[in-house]
Amino acid sequence: MSNFSLNGEVALVTGGGTGLGKAIAASLLEAGAKVVITGRREEPLKETVEALGSESVAYLQHDVTRIHEAESFLEDAAACFGELTILVNNAGVHRKVSAFDDDDEGLQSILDIHLNGALALTRPLARKMMTRQKGSIIFISSMAAVIGIPQVTAYTAAKSAIAGVTKSLAVEWAPYGIRVNAIAPGWIESPMLHKALDNDPERKNKILGRTPMKRFGEASDIGNAAVFLCSPAARFITGHQLVVDGGASVSF
Repeated sequence: MSNFSLNGEVALVTGGGTGLGKAIAASLLEAGAKVVITGRREEPLKETVEALGSESVAYLQHDVTRIHEAESFLEDAAACFGELTILVNNAGVHRKVSAFDDDDEGLQSILDIHLNGALALTRPLARKMMTRQKGSIIFISSMAAVIGIPQVTAYTAAKSAIAGVTKSLAVEWAPYGIRVNAIAPGWIESPMLHKALDNDPERKNKILGRTPMKRFGEASDIGNAAVFLCSPAARFITGHQLVVDGGASVSF
C-alpha cells in the first residue's frame, strides 16, 4: 500500500549491523527506502550489507560517542544516496549491574551511547530537515522507560531520558515538518536479549510469565513498527512512544 511505502526516502540506522538495527534496516529497505547503516565494528556491517543483497543499502563505520565527528559523518552518509530523510537512533548497549555497584563512569558511558550520541546526530540532521520541511526521527527506547526493571539503573536513566526527549523535540520541531517518535521494544529475540537472559533462567521465565502472548517478539516486529512510524500512514503521529511488547507492560 502506498501509505506504507518509503520510496524516495533515505534512512540512516545507527547500530545497524546486528540485532534490532539490522532488522530495522531490512524492513526500511523492503518498504522502498535507501538505507545507510552504521556501527563501531566494520565486520557485522559488511555482513549485513551482503546479507541484504541490495544496491540500495550501504554501510559506514562510526562510533556515535565520537560526538565531534557527528556532522562530518552525516555528510558522508548523505553522500551515499542523497540527503537523509529518516534517522533511527538505535545504537546502544545493555549493562546489568546492581545500583550499589554502579558508578559515575558507568552511568556516563551508557548516557554517551544512548542519549548524547543520538542527540549529536539528531540536532544537525534536524537542521537540514527543516529546510525541506520534512523528516522522520525515531529513537529506540525500552521497556525500562515504561516499567521498573532492577539492576539496569544507568540503562533506565538513558532510556527514560530518550522518552522525554522524544516528546520535547516532537513539539519543538513539528512546525518544521519533522516528526519525532520512539519505539519501546519489549523482550525481543536479539543478541542483547540473550546476553541479558541466557545465564538467568529465573528472570527469563518471569518475563515470559508476565507477557500475555507468552513468547518473545521477533526483530522484524520492531522493523515493521519503524516502517509504520516513518511512513505517510503515520503522518499525523509525533511525540509518541510505541510500545511493542506483546502486552507485557499492561499485564499484572
